[in-house]
Amino acid sequence: MAEKERHIRPLSAQSQGMAAGNNRLAGRKILIVGGGQRIHDAATDPVGNGRAMALLCAREGARVAVADRVLDSARETTAQIEAQGGDAFAIKADVAKPDDVANMVEQATKRLGGLDGMVLNVGIANPPLGLANMDIDKWERTLAVNLSGPMLCCKEGLRYLDDDASIVFISSIAALKAGSRLPAYDASKAGLGGLMRHVALEGSARGIRANIICPGLVDTPIGRAASAGRKSRSKTPIPFGRMATAWEIAYAALFFLSDDSVYITAQTLAVDAGLSGL
Repeated sequence: MAEKERHIRPLSAQSQGMAAGNNRLAGRKILIVGGGQRIHDAATDPVGNGRAMALLCAREGARVAVADRVLDSARETTAQIEAQGGDAFAIKADVAKPDDVANMVEQATKRLGGLDGMVLNVGIANPPLGLANMDIDKWERTLAVNLSGPMLCCKEGLRYLDDDASIVFISSIAALKAGSRLPAYDASKAGLGGLMRHVALEGSARGIRANIICPGLVDTPIGRAASAGRKSRSKTPIPFGRMATAWEIAYAALFFLSDDSVYITAQTLAVDAGLSGL
């Protein structure tokens, strides 16, 4: 019997970033770390996770600080927010540098008039593949950005965040199952789980929540670059028949930032069409 053709999950208005906002973050002050966007093919690139999250937060009524290592990329995000009637500004910051992180959080807090939400959307993959090809410099650089960077953001953030704020870590299903063949990336993303739970514990006395999103395969500029370098990635069978869009990751972040998840902390949500569980 021939195998039945896989059903492809339709794209909703939310999936395409076309849904109207519902003021779920009205009056909120949100810092998106990694809110710019890398370029793979400028003519065809879809929106990336960080930019989609920044745009969605603004659309839902938040004032947004967009931080990125590449200032022009952060400015492009803020320009798109402003074109849609939102309020945003850009900050240059490399999360691997403690002084940059301290300045970023302080500047965001001052310009926003407080801080009650922070999304940590940072990560580098840093090939080559496999342990045999791993050298210590690339290992340490990956962990400096992917794990030490979020730690520094939380260390500074807990000094400034308002009571009842929310912190959202963006990890990867590489934290949940093997398959990327990038040992430093896998280890750093898995390490975010331990960091998140510690932050949730420290923050709980002030009602500050911390949670993790683990995206699966997502159609972003970085995702397309990864698929170009590793053809097997784009051939991975996905239960819903397609990769996620960045907007679908952004709506998961919106859930954790908003009062819809007011009693949820120290949790991990895989947004992966079931790849990590099926």
